[in-house]
Amino acid sequence: MAPKTFMDEMLRKGLHLASVAIVLVYFFFGKTIVLYFMTSYLVLVLIIEHLRLDRGYRLPVIHYLLRKEEETSLAGHIYFTLGAIVAVSVYSENIAYAALLMATFGDMSAALIGKSFGKRRIFRNGKSFEGCVAEFTVDLVIGYALLSNPEIAFIMALVATAVETGFEKIDDNLAIPVFSGFAGELMVMLTAYMKL
Repeated sequence: MAPKTFMDEMLRKGLHLASVAIVLVYFFFGKTIVLYFMTSYLVLVLIIEHLRLDRGYRLPVIHYLLRKEEETSLAGHIYFTLGAIVAVSVYSENIAYAALLMATFGDMSAALIGKSFGKRRIFRNGKSFEGCVAEFTVDLVIGYALLSNPEIAFIMALVATAVETGFEKIDDNLAIPVFSGFAGELMVMLTAYMKL
């Protein structure tokens, strides 16, 4: 049974708080250890997905937390893990932190505010203006807290919000950290070039 209530959706989003663990492991133990940690987790969840999708096992807690569209396809946590691996592997440390936390807390705030208070729908996909504003605000706070350059924080927050709001067929758990981190790194390069 796919989650149908607001609390079910919040529990799903809560699982993405693993990004905090990723940031902490990265901060205290370094890139290599956190990549081993995430790759091991990815192997485990791919085995679970194999049992669920290919072998037909109904795994009670996991099955309950799936959205309807995930019942016959890979679940969001697979995409989030892939996005996290890309962010940590490719982007500088603070940009990776910001991209991961935006993917978690920005997305969570969009769902929380959008489902509770969202009245103005701005896209065909049902995303609300209120949810977009909430996500952008949270993403901006994360960017300002972690990055020394406010322009980079602003662009990353803008890209993360645009991806979460506009993407329909591509999983935002993968797209937010990849796109926002890429935008951050591009801004770093442009800023360095402008100073030459």
